[in-house]
Amino acid sequence: MKQSGGAAPIALGSFVLAAASMAVVLSSAGGAPEPVPVGLPDPGVFVGWALPATRLLLDVALIAVVGFLLAATFLLPGRGDRVEGIAVDAARAAARASGVWSVAALLLFVLTTSDTFARPLGTLSWSLLSQLATETSIGRALLLHAVVGAVGAVVLRWSLSVRWLVAWLGITLATLVPLTSAGHSASSGSHDLAGVSLALHVASASLWVGGLAALGWVALRGSKRFASALTRYSVLAGWAFALVAVSGVVNGAVRLGSWSEVFSSPYGRVVVVKVVLLGGLGLFGLVQRRRLVAQRAGFGAVALLELLLMAAVVGLSVALARTPTPVGEILSTPAEEILGGPVPPAPTLGRILWGFSGNGVGLLVVGLGTALYLRGWWVLRRRGDHWAVGRLLSWLVGMAVVAWSTFGGLGVYSHVLFSAHMVSHMMLSMVAPIFLVLAAPMTLALRTLPGPRQPGEKSPRSLLNEFLHSRFSQVLTFPLVPPLIFVGSLYGLYFTSLFGTMMDSHWGHAVMELHFLAAGTLFYYVVIGVDPQPRQVPPLARFGLLLLTLPFHAFFAIAVMSSNRVFANDYWELLDRPYSTDLLRDQYVGGSIAWALGEVPLLVVMIALFAQWIRSDQREARRLDRQADRDDDAALEAYNARLRDLAEHGRRRDPDA
Repeated sequence: MKQSGGAAPIALGSFVLAAASMAVVLSSAGGAPEPVPVGLPDPGVFVGWALPATRLLLDVALIAVVGFLLAATFLLPGRGDRVEGIAVDAARAAARASGVWSVAALLLFVLTTSDTFARPLGTLSWSLLSQLATETSIGRALLLHAVVGAVGAVVLRWSLSVRWLVAWLGITLATLVPLTSAGHSASSGSHDLAGVSLALHVASASLWVGGLAALGWVALRGSKRFASALTRYSVLAGWAFALVAVSGVVNGAVRLGSWSEVFSSPYGRVVVVKVVLLGGLGLFGLVQRRRLVAQRAGFGAVALLELLLMAAVVGLSVALARTPTPVGEILSTPAEEILGGPVPPAPTLGRILWGFSGNGVGLLVVGLGTALYLRGWWVLRRRGDHWAVGRLLSWLVGMAVVAWSTFGGLGVYSHVLFSAHMVSHMMLSMVAPIFLVLAAPMTLALRTLPGPRQPGEKSPRSLLNEFLHSRFSQVLTFPLVPPLIFVGSLYGLYFTSLFGTMMDSHWGHAVMELHFLAAGTLFYYVVIGVDPQPRQVPPLARFGLLLLTLPFHAFFAIAVMSSNRVFANDYWELLDRPYSTDLLRDQYVGGSIAWALGEVPLLVVMIALFAQWIRSDQREARRLDRQADRDDDAALEAYNARLRDLAEHGRRRDPDA
């Protein structure tokens, strides 16, 4: 096996190129540090340049962690529950990169404190550092990165379990969300859409760039498993490129504001350069990797060129984050800052049916969910396997309901009217999940995800199957747990101060929407789901579970209608909407809607459950008929023989005879 001594110069050269790209963009687009007038507080030129340089180091280290974990768990074939061979070295490399990530996050925290409070490094105090950590989202996000990086340096050094490494890859990607969302000011509008699109952009780019870097490292090591890794990476790179492109366009549109700013502003021109580079990289990589997969040769030079171009794009992205955007302070009131835009006009039927809002979480769930399901359906269709059209239509209907309830017209008013919020809640928790679980998404995934490339490998398909039958899933799907979450969370949310807290932030809205959808999906998965489950609940027990849930949901609606306290009163008063000013009346309407709409889906589910019960009996009858055909009705013959024996000898065997 070849040594990886050539990896260090390539990594160093890539970092230098990224730093040079960053410096050029900062200097030309107005993001470079500039002298301030005498007498004004100034952190100094050193801090001005060290801040983006340290952020670049953090991003590069994070990309390396993602790439090496990706190689160890998904790209390189394995034979069991623990990584082996070169995959062990990849996990160890991820541990070292995680340590660099943690140190870079701590340095960036100190530099950010200096920049935020305009103090030179030598004058920083513990109180200023504490203030950044406790009072700003970016301070908390940087400390989270430092902690996760430090823990990862230890965990990845000693753990060789495939499951643990996969879990840590997910944790690493999830850690991106707080820092990316903290980088966009709510006063510039569309905070939710900007934050979600940027988080998706960075996560997809990390998988794309990190995977390529790790693949190059595998090639330098001369591993025999390189060919299999290249084939799997090609599929991943295609998805990552598509997500990077879509999320980048959305994020750029939010920050640019209008088409006129694309070429007239420095920020817009840098975005154009980035789009051209990423587009060229994507097309070049797609064509070249298809050729390389076919020929199994010539990867080194192509990967090096691609990696250097990607390094330049990473440096450009860091500089872009510190470049002033054309969209300035467009939100002037507290209500606009919470909503991410002005209060919408009075609702009409047309606005509720056809309105649109930039709900990033809703767009992500619907866009990615639809794309993944259609991809799975197309894979089955291409290889000639059958998949019921009804299931496909069911999934699309469910996605349409989610779309209307989050970024559609209903979603627009769910943030400004309690009644609309309650309708959105009902749609997300009680209507959309019915169609989603009947579409059997887990069955589709198990039939289309990549399987083991060699005996014993932990493939994406086997990992999903193990999760569906894990102890965690068994606890979560215990018959009493889903209704407890489904109904209990209603009382815990609306009859405590939690509802007001969640309504006061963009991410609070997002968490509620995801919770409603997840709780409803879990409940209906157990009651009427057709996907594999860790435990088989008899139809009669499912029916009883449904009957047990109905009254508690009705009691909740009645309690909302009869309440004399306005839920999240401070939030609604802050909005100061010019319509539906009677808050208690609007809340009563919301409770009425919960009562009226809440029971209809449950009754529909009851009918569906009854139909499943009948089909289950029919399947059992057909199974018995097939068994009888195979053994010439041996069971019936044995039963008749027993009856004859009882008729002939029963009286004689009676002890009282």
